[in-house]
Amino acid sequence: MSGADQNGYDEAIELIYFAWRDLVAEPDRLLARRRLNRVHHRIIYVIARAPGITIGGLCRVLGVSKQAVHQPLATLIEDGLVARTVEPTNRRVRKLSLTSRGVQLEARLAGVQRARFEKAFRAAGPVAEEHWRRVMRLLAERS
Repeated sequence: MSGADQNGYDEAIELIYFAWRDLVAEPDRLLARRRLNRVHHRIIYVIARAPGITIGGLCRVLGVSKQAVHQPLATLIEDGLVARTVEPTNRRVRKLSLTSRGVQLEARLAGVQRARFEKAFRAAGPVAEEHWRRVMRLLAERS
């Protein structure tokens, strides 16, 4: 790889880092006021998009172990943001959903981020947005 190519890729890596940092800054502040962090945000985000997801399903989506989600999930349940219910036909299965407080928090966190995307996509235009989405999908593919 030539130096120019490497520098172009380095710039892309830096842009992802700085964009992510700025995209999560306000949600991180909102979470910190509740003594929560980005791990809690990821859990809330996934549950909001898949109400009734099992703990195992949550772990698969996040790519983490049950041990990794145990404590943050317990905190979200204790704080009244996530509800855990037992499946009536199989008592070993626990399903997760957001409480009304959890829905409100998720809407506030995602709303801040949606507004940033809306502004950026509007400025860049629909063709640039589609190209960005394509690149992000390709980066998200597991090799």
